[in-house]
Amino acid sequence: MKPWVQQWREWSESYRARGKYTPVGVAFHWIMAAVVIFQLFSGWWMQRYLAGADKLDAYALHSEIGLTLLVMGALRLLWRLIVPGPINDADTPGWPTKVAHATHFLFYALFAVLPISGWMMWSAIQPARDLNLAGLVPVPAMPFQDLSPEMQFRMLDLAGDVHVAAAILLAGLIPLHVIAALKHHFLDRDDVLEGMLPEVPDTHWHPGGPNYSRPDAPSPSRSDAG
Repeated sequence: MKPWVQQWREWSESYRARGKYTPVGVAFHWIMAAVVIFQLFSGWWMQRYLAGADKLDAYALHSEIGLTLLVMGALRLLWRLIVPGPINDADTPGWPTKVAHATHFLFYALFAVLPISGWMMWSAIQPARDLNLAGLVPVPAMPFQDLSPEMQFRMLDLAGDVHVAAAILLAGLIPLHVIAALKHHFLDRDDVLEGMLPEVPDTHWHPGGPNYSRPDAPSPSRSDAG
């Protein structure tokens, strides 16, 4: 095992021992959740645009954010392989755990299928410009320019069907995921939801507590006492 991998895992143990994800894992989860919700809403809203430059620009922005989500999903998966998640109350044997693991697998699969199918759609229309990953790194279109116009249309139609089906599936999984998390918290009263919430440091001073947010006050000397 690489030394840096071992160091990351040792650092994560203090979180995993308490049934919590690391700050890196928590950041991945909530940032990607916000991006996914934005993408679902923007994908629906774009249908209201009339054909023209504005709609093309909206599609370009939607596709670029989608490619950024693809990279984030790959980095998050790599992080999970390096630093496994905590063992919490949701990992008890039984069908709920199997369903939870299958749902997580579907999320990762959709994080790949949606951006790639969107990239295919953008490439099939033979755009005049490339997409940009995070607005910085140019991403060329897929090599569809040598295909016949009929085949390009078929690619666009196929990618569009896959994209819409994947978006509908993702939109259905999100509320199920939220309901499951709330069930764990309010009905099962376990540590699953808390494990993914950011930790808020305690900034208040607790006399006699194990940790202080300020140094101990100096004790009065004899001269001060009079």
